[in-house]
Amino acid sequence: MTRRMTSRMPRSVLVIAAAATVILAGCGLDRGFHGVAVDPPRLMPTFEFRRGDGSAYRTNAEAKRPMLVFFGYTHCPDVCPTTMADWQRVKQALGDEAARVRFVFVSIDPERDTPQVADRYAQQFDATFVGLSGDSATTARIQEAFGVASVREPDTRASGYLVSHSSQVFLVDDTGRLVALYAFGRGWDALLADVKQLL
Repeated sequence: MTRRMTSRMPRSVLVIAAAATVILAGCGLDRGFHGVAVDPPRLMPTFEFRRGDGSAYRTNAEAKRPMLVFFGYTHCPDVCPTTMADWQRVKQALGDEAARVRFVFVSIDPERDTPQVADRYAQQFDATFVGLSGDSATTARIQEAFGVASVREPDTRASGYLVSHSSQVFLVDDTGRLVALYAFGRGWDALLADVKQLL
């Protein structure tokens, strides 16, 4: 389950996630971001996934195309669909400029979320959104790179297990550098303003 940073997440996972956030993000509000600025911006490694149609998708930088990244899972009952709905609002508000923004959802539950399932989930919010799911090793590496923590909770309901996970949205500029992050509940308008700043 994704209760913001979720209070049910084990303390050890919370400590790791908190430390990663401190490393990634300073109080760099002087950069003019409405989110928490990463100061200095951090060059992110490139990861390759297979999409639902079998095509390759790489998270490398693309000129004049910033990228929003969110880590979640398709069985998420609350934070994930709320965040994706916020992305819908951002895309709609951007109008024609939205074509220059990459919206990337990465599953932290590859056991259930195949590439087809992850892609279909993202695209139910918007046909241009990308849903990615990789093997466990790739998932672990990209979570480590972004400082994202997750832990599977015990099976507590007939529909299956929940996954507690970090709930930030990450903003990566067109040079592949992580420049800001947004806690759950920060507001889609803050995200919109900062995306516009990069366009």
